[in-house]
Amino acid sequence: MSYDALLRRTLIQHDINLEGTAAYQRHRYVRTLSTTGNGKTDQVLRRSYLYVPSSSDRMLDKSLSTPSDVVIYDLEDSVPPSPHDKDTARQRLSTFLSRTPQSKLPHHDRIAVRLNDINTPFFEHDISEVLKSPFVRTLVLPKIHSVRDLHHVSRAIRAARAGSSTPFPIRIVASIESARSAWNLGEIASWTSEYGPDAGGKLGALLFAAEDYCADTSVVRTPSRLELLYVRSQITIAAKAFGLDAIDMVCVNYKDLDYLRDECEDGRRLGFNGKQAIHPAQVDIIHSTFVPTEKEILRAAKILHQMEVAHSSQKGAFGLEMEGGGKEMIDAPMLKQASLYIFLLHEMSHLIVRLRTPSG
Repeated sequence: MSYDALLRRTLIQHDINLEGTAAYQRHRYVRTLSTTGNGKTDQVLRRSYLYVPSSSDRMLDKSLSTPSDVVIYDLEDSVPPSPHDKDTARQRLSTFLSRTPQSKLPHHDRIAVRLNDINTPFFEHDISEVLKSPFVRTLVLPKIHSVRDLHHVSRAIRAARAGSSTPFPIRIVASIESARSAWNLGEIASWTSEYGPDAGGKLGALLFAAEDYCADTSVVRTPSRLELLYVRSQITIAAKAFGLDAIDMVCVNYKDLDYLRDECEDGRRLGFNGKQAIHPAQVDIIHSTFVPTEKEILRAAKILHQMEVAHSSQKGAFGLEMEGGGKEMIDAPMLKQASLYIFLLHEMSHLIVRLRTPSG
């Protein structure tokens, strides 16, 4: 069932009419799938980011059929570190992108490439080769520790595209992997290219690389994830402050799908927009988790409907019946959140084809 059908069914079942309410109309102009720092909007749904090793022809071919919202063709960690292996993987990816018919490739909004980091001898070759493809619009940059690193990337993008008449900016995803990058989060999230977005690229997301972060900080990983709560919260706050997507960490236990669901739900509660995946089996759960539940839809709809009734009685707040008894006080901030929520569902209705059901 599509989200549009689900929303309509839910509202009809509970005798709620939103379309004419002032609260709904007041926020119809707002677009909340993914916003950019300059106020423009980006209507691409990005819940899952699946890594595909560029060292494997078989994996590259399989990527053509994945439902993942974003496919990250990887030149970094999934490729052995020798110069021969790095060069071979780079050329294999270049050949794959140039020889595969455009109709078979993922849409360019879904294609990303993770380069080797700027301090390796492979970075310059990676970026110059990858940006020859008109289908690569997003670059994932590992080990971004400061704005100085982003300036380096921006200069490399500008050099690689010199003489090109391509009208689109390159979207940059900055990977947060160290104590330094966590310390500099605000500066990183607020970065803009000195050359402008079209020439030097545009920051679009912050990505959390948990294992690298733990290795750098001596944090000990546990199943509870409590040791990562602070840094994950800081990443989402910095991202949302500057209109960026926030991409949660990989669940390395790819065979435990119950744990994956729990980790996804945890990430969504913290404010992440989506999550990285290292195995195709993880994609469906990520998709089904990073969307609202029917219960959440109903709550938002009730808030908009009942606030309209309250406003007609010259009241600015009302008590919303809670499950199990009691009432929750609803006022302007919750109204804003609910109205954005409902509008988001309308925007998502043509993109989401499965309903997320609560676990447990």
